[in-house]
Amino acid sequence: MYEMITSSSNSIIKEVKSLYRKKDRWMKKNFFVEGIRAVRECVDSNANIAYLVYSDMLFSINGGKELLDKISQENYNINYISDKLFNEISDTEKPQGILAVVSYDLKKIDEIIKDKENFLILLDRVQDPGNMGTIIRTADAFGSNGIIVTEGCVDIFNPKTIRSTMGSIFHIPLLYYKSACEAIKDLKDRGITVITTSLDANEYCFDVDFKRNFALIIGNEASGVSNEIIADSDLLIKIPMPGEAESLNAAIASSVIMYEVLRQRLKF
Repeated sequence: MYEMITSSSNSIIKEVKSLYRKKDRWMKKNFFVEGIRAVRECVDSNANIAYLVYSDMLFSINGGKELLDKISQENYNINYISDKLFNEISDTEKPQGILAVVSYDLKKIDEIIKDKENFLILLDRVQDPGNMGTIIRTADAFGSNGIIVTEGCVDIFNPKTIRSTMGSIFHIPLLYYKSACEAIKDLKDRGITVITTSLDANEYCFDVDFKRNFALIIGNEASGVSNEIIADSDLLIKIPMPGEAESLNAAIASSVIMYEVLRQRLKF
């Protein structure tokens, strides 16, 4: 179904603009993705698309017409607007003329726990959108069965975070806890070992058995994991670094550890 929108006062244009604000994203349970690759991933992943918006600039982008033809064959609410209006709602410097508003559903812990080989990521005050998106993407690539985001983290539905996930936002279950300590309690109640990254740890990540059920905690970029969470953890680990660098970027550090999890589980 196609609709033509000609006014910036239209309710759909207003809603897309409102989704730049975290409070509106969480109240409406919607976020948006923009660009040919992101929208195609959204469609291919069978995400819950509320509606799509496109403009003529889409046809000047390689693959644009093909994408529109594809979504036109489905029962989506598709809205056509001018390039000028699209520039008003776009979050990118070089818009590609297509955007999808997606409804999301955060999971509960019992919806994602498996009988064995649980591998969860819990994020403590991770504040950079790029780091957040990269961690989600890496967790998806290396087989995590869920990301737990806690109060103090950057919004997972921030447009910059969404772009950084490169589509993985549609593949991996997401959970939210106001309190990280509450999340840890729920994990332990379900037999999940809590493993935390810390520069003060005595064990290296390569010496730890990651074939067990566990959750890996990644901390704030500047201050690491909070002392309260460290006290609640079952095990502290670190990455060996023989060079002169004191620490690694949060996304890089988590990627190193997640690869070690995959290596052990696949017995490389």
